[in-house]
Amino acid sequence: MSNAERQTPSPVALITGASRGIGKSTALALADRGIDVILTYVSAEQEANDVVRALRDKGRKAVALRLDVAKVDTFDAFVGEVRRHLTQTFARDTFDFLVNNAGFGGHAPFADTSEETFDALLAVHFKGPFFLTQKLLPLLADGGRIVNLSTGLTRYVFPGLSVYAAAKGALEVLTRALAVELGPRRIAVNTVAPGGITTDFGGGVMRDPELQKVVTAETPLGRIGEPEDVAGVVASLLAPETRWITGQRIEVTGGYRLG
Repeated sequence: MSNAERQTPSPVALITGASRGIGKSTALALADRGIDVILTYVSAEQEANDVVRALRDKGRKAVALRLDVAKVDTFDAFVGEVRRHLTQTFARDTFDFLVNNAGFGGHAPFADTSEETFDALLAVHFKGPFFLTQKLLPLLADGGRIVNLSTGLTRYVFPGLSVYAAAKGALEVLTRALAVELGPRRIAVNTVAPGGITTDFGGGVMRDPELQKVVTAETPLGRIGEPEDVAGVVASLLAPETRWITGQRIEVTGGYRLG
């Protein structure tokens, strides 16, 4: 390796909500592809630091920053922290990839959904990603990528998840709008929509063996999804080979309810 190659900074990805689940698996998958990582967490500081150590064990640079994507008034300070770490940790003034992954599950029948629950879900799954992406745009390199995590629930329906699914539907529409508006900067923007995945999301509901049987029965590929299944798709959308894909929704459900 030449001196020039050694001095060329590695690509950097910023992944929200990466202390566990899909976000953690995505961070590890990107590290295996030579990408450094800035990850965020809300309260699971120990878990986030464990992910950072795992990334460093893979030879990557990594930092964990606290961020509550529901609190837009903290975004300016967060962007300042990102800017500082880009310079001090990564020897960069921009980053390459933004993965809007942070979220939580909220289950309530439509008739019983409170305004508080409505506002909380919209804040995390739509308003937060909207304004966080806006604030980070000056630090996102031209030719970079954005991946927004949605849900299979924008295609099929489960009772009690109307607000969550609607918020993700809004995020999918935003994805297409950003693909057009950021096209002049050669920034590709896509959505990845997972189905049932065995994570802690929604209280770990998809780890219930009985629910797994129900979901598997309607899944052509015959199993429940794992975080790595989604992480691989996200990583592929950040690869050089997929630079011509933008404004798309890619569903990762094993074909659930296609028939």
